[in-house]
Amino acid sequence: MKSSPLFFLGLFAALALSLTALVLATNAQYGGLAPYADITVGAAFPQAPLGLAARGQMVYQDLGCAACHTQQVRRADFGSDKARGWGDRQSVARDYVHEDRVLLGDIRIGPDLTNFGARAATHGLDAAHLLAFLHNGQGAMPAYPFLFMKQLVSGQRSPEALMIPGSPDFELMPTHRAKALVAYLLSLNADHEYPETRQQAAKPEAANEKKPAAPGKPAESAQPAAPEKGPK
Repeated sequence: MKSSPLFFLGLFAALALSLTALVLATNAQYGGLAPYADITVGAAFPQAPLGLAARGQMVYQDLGCAACHTQQVRRADFGSDKARGWGDRQSVARDYVHEDRVLLGDIRIGPDLTNFGARAATHGLDAAHLLAFLHNGQGAMPAYPFLFMKQLVSGQRSPEALMIPGSPDFELMPTHRAKALVAYLLSLNADHEYPETRQQAAKPEAANEKKPAAPGKPAESAQPAAPEKGPK
């Protein structure tokens, strides 16, 4: 019992050293990351959300969207994210260099949003579609009617307004928060390739190559052997 203080002091020192090494090593590895300057297009990626989209990122955090949506695409051999159309490559640390609070999320009640802006453009979804979706909700997606204001139609109807069924004299106007959130969602696009993503894409191809045969043994095939049938 006399050595108990020394034991706890050593335990504390070991934990403190491990935690410090973890933090310092991680910072040394990722803390110096910067946007990738692509000379072929004359721009740096990823591009930070600006203006209305930057304010929409704060609305995204305020509404707790990260509780049901992720912003991280898993590698091809770890899930079906690519098959679902959520991204053609795995997310990497460089994708988040502009974010003070990385919105990775931890559960997917809804789809991943890493490349939502690119998917929306492909499927013809514009701001009007997303505003209607935010107001009405669908399935597990809740409605957010508090992001809209009901007002009397005065003269010509606003092109941003949503129709109210059965109330031709009134319309729903999206608030600044609603428009900012939609702008942020449409800005999400993380499909640009970096040197590290090209290296990761090459790894699965290398794994499928045939292994060299050992002396006296036939070469191993890249295809898995057919399962053996058990006794009937």
